[in-house]
Amino acid sequence: MARWDPGTEQRLTRAALDLFSTHGYDEVTITQIAERAGITRRSYFRYFPDKREVLFARSEQLPPVMAEAVRAVEAEADPLSAALRAIRETGALLVTRIERTAERRAVISASAELRERERTKLAAVTAVLGEALQDRGASPAEAELVARIAGLVFENAFARWIDAGGRDSFAVCVDEVTTTFREVVAGMPDE
Repeated sequence: MARWDPGTEQRLTRAALDLFSTHGYDEVTITQIAERAGITRRSYFRYFPDKREVLFARSEQLPPVMAEAVRAVEAEADPLSAALRAIRETGALLVTRIERTAERRAVISASAELRERERTKLAAVTAVLGEALQDRGASPAEAELVARIAGLVFENAFARWIDAGGRDSFAVCVDEVTTTFREVVAGMPDE
């Protein structure tokens, strides 16, 4: 096998999901994942720094892509519209690159460590959304609020997309979540 076989990362991810789904995240070792993928434990670390990162491969690429998408929206768009458009576009790209999302979500949901990693990932997305919105002229307070709302829309749209088994486009899921959000806000009492 070539030293840097381009299919190895995918094999490792599939092997990890198979093992995590069967035995639970905490019960699986890096050695087991590597053996299942047909490589050595030492080779595993060429692809991932630890066991949990096999589920979060390249997630560090999402925040800068999201920020760039916000900055690319026409200047006339209000902050929320810009953030939602960026989420729609970035999410549509994201869902084409993740395999076995329902299994991945189940594994993450069953582990406190993985849930924390997922929250950290979402916090990074929210932070860069806020920065990008400020770059577009939003005040810090407005940017933070819109970024948090957009982060929730993103998280809920992604869950909805998984629940639909990918039958609905990510954009449709964003639109559905946005509609629900608008209905909830419209129904808020004035105090």
